[in-house]
Amino acid sequence: MGQGRQGRGVPLPEQWGELPGTAARQTRARASAPAPATRRTGAPPAAGRPRSVGVIAPILSGSFWGPALIGIHEAAQQRGFRTLVLRGTPSEVQAPSLAREQVDGWIVVIEFDGLEELVRAEVPFITLGARPSDIGCPSVLPDNHGGIRSAVRHLIEHGHRRIAFVGNLAAYDVRERRDAYKDTLVEAGIPLDPDLVIPCDNNMYSGGRGAAPALLAKLPACTAAVFGTDKNALGTMSAMKAAGVRIPEDFAIIGFDDIVEAQSADPPLTTIRQRFEMMGRAACDLIASMIAGEAYPPAGVRTANALIQRSSCGCNVIQSFLDTDAAAPRAAPDADEDGVIARHEGDALARQMVELLLVPQPLPPDTPPTEVWPAVARVVDMYLAALRGGAPAPAAELERAYRQAVDVTPDLATLMATARLLGQAAERCGAPLDAAARRRVDDFLELARLAIARARLGAETQHVHQLGVLARTNHDVSFALLGGTRQEYRSLAWLETTTVVWGCLALWEDPAARDHLVVAGAYSRDGSPIPADGSRCAREAFPPVEMLPPSATDGTFMVLLLPIRSAQRDWGLLALVGPTVVAMTGDEGTVAIWGTLLGAALERDALFESLSAQHADLQKAFAVERALSETVRELGCPIIPLLPGVLLVPLIGMIDGGRGQQVLEKVSEGVSRHGARRVLLDLTGVAFVDAQVAHLLGMTSRAAALLGARVYLVGVRPELAKRLVDVDLGGLDTFASLSAALRELGPAGRRARREVR
Repeated sequence: MGQGRQGRGVPLPEQWGELPGTAARQTRARASAPAPATRRTGAPPAAGRPRSVGVIAPILSGSFWGPALIGIHEAAQQRGFRTLVLRGTPSEVQAPSLAREQVDGWIVVIEFDGLEELVRAEVPFITLGARPSDIGCPSVLPDNHGGIRSAVRHLIEHGHRRIAFVGNLAAYDVRERRDAYKDTLVEAGIPLDPDLVIPCDNNMYSGGRGAAPALLAKLPACTAAVFGTDKNALGTMSAMKAAGVRIPEDFAIIGFDDIVEAQSADPPLTTIRQRFEMMGRAACDLIASMIAGEAYPPAGVRTANALIQRSSCGCNVIQSFLDTDAAAPRAAPDADEDGVIARHEGDALARQMVELLLVPQPLPPDTPPTEVWPAVARVVDMYLAALRGGAPAPAAELERAYRQAVDVTPDLATLMATARLLGQAAERCGAPLDAAARRRVDDFLELARLAIARARLGAETQHVHQLGVLARTNHDVSFALLGGTRQEYRSLAWLETTTVVWGCLALWEDPAARDHLVVAGAYSRDGSPIPADGSRCAREAFPPVEMLPPSATDGTFMVLLLPIRSAQRDWGLLALVGPTVVAMTGDEGTVAIWGTLLGAALERDALFESLSAQHADLQKAFAVERALSETVRELGCPIIPLLPGVLLVPLIGMIDGGRGQQVLEKVSEGVSRHGARRVLLDLTGVAFVDAQVAHLLGMTSRAAALLGARVYLVGVRPELAKRLVDVDLGGLDTFASLSAALRELGPAGRRARREVR
């Protein structure tokens, strides 16, 4: 079990280093965080524990889920709240019963099966990402209408009139986007063609590829499309390019979300950017207001988004970032004594650069730009020095500065737009540039673009490294779970190679009732107490709050409850506390895999136990069957002392070679044991005797003769006698019936034979 410092100072495995995206999340959090004096904290709950926000989400990572969870957690930290995340739907995690004593209010993300239980329990809850159709509650949603309206109007401004909408209409937010598409066409006086609303099977790349044939059939009359998601748009784009359609020359495309892949697509995808962290923060603020009894909007809130113009719609990629700022009214130009930009103009330029990085999230008026991008003032100073003819900007320092900018946004077009903004600053301020100054500025801008490229490459390199570490960690965890012993995986020692600080595995005491859990194993990296194996815990109190590490109770790390299931059974829960890893990868590549493997390991061991029990039962059954077989064997060839010196062997049923051999053995044994002189093999109950059995009977007769006894066949019917004609029976005599044999061999028969003699 790993030991170490407690709280925020807990050391992580060396190979992890700093978690990817940490700096980026911190800088974005600074941009939207309220000043310390304005932070609100609800009244402390009963039992002295800190306030806690519960999140129910069926997926933990990906372009939406991961950032939304991070936003919730960051906002909760600022309020002094803890964050407890349950993976699943409300019904799957038994909400709100599970962890009821730990949670003050719930945020339910997109999947609402079982939401009525929260209504009946009268606990505060909101939804994130969608609105339930049959339950009224506050919801946090993106501005779907405003985003699609700007996308459709943008395509109309490009001259398009036959515009399609493509999306997964089973999703609530996509249906809202479709409705906004229809409304915008009506506003523009463009007739709606229902055939241009093309459904997808899902929100992923495959859904877009599947919709491509229907969209291709609308060409060339249809010249543009708005998509419900970026992944749908990118999937369709690849299929259309494969069909020979040029994007955007033949067909214009706009997506929705602004996922990372949008900026690196070919061509880069114009899209509606929404900040999922912003949605998460808004959700946390809303549920916190409900918990504290503060006023809140009953319908919930809508988060802002913005049209990000790239090449797929036909726009100039970089200039589009600057159009709005260039068109803004400005005061009279102000220059210093050297005729270049004054200091306060430089401050305004720094603010514009940070605002550009944060689009669509605004920079609060009272937040200095250096709180978001600490080195922005230094970048502006280096630019002003180039204007004035000062010393050239140090390339290494400029690159370090832009590494901070990459932490704010990884979007390459946005980063390049900051350089373009610098290049136009002097002209927009009215400061004249001579040829020498222009050369210096051009040199500086070239250096800035190189710094941006290197900083962006460095971020990608770091991300690839972290993904490699994640892959190796998942390999180690997989090996431990699938190849380790029961004790090894239940002890959670395999968490040593991960970033997890504390963990507890608890299994349902009664899988049908699912009301109590029994601790099967626990792990602590920071020396925090852990529950004893075998200890019981009600589902409402799990995980035990008194056992959680300081990094969980103070809100530093999320507490994750991961249901452990297999195809056959709901096993229990795995509680984990540690640095957020959901932002590392765009798929279910972290704790979800661990939970699946742990369920498989439990299922495997249960199967082994079942097979072992079946093996033991089979061994017992075999022993019983063997004893029964011996009994049947005895009954199949009974040896009955009928008269002094006479044995009766009644045979019933078919006689095959095996049973014939048995008769031979039993007769020989009986003659020796009883000192018999005569043996009666009663064949009355035998239906058929073949030549092989007849020979065995002959062998039996000869074996008995060697022991001084004589064998008689009793009950030989005519059909059996025919089969015995050519068989050497060794002098074996026959009787038609047992009574005839007794008359002949009994005392009366023996006296009659003596009298005859």
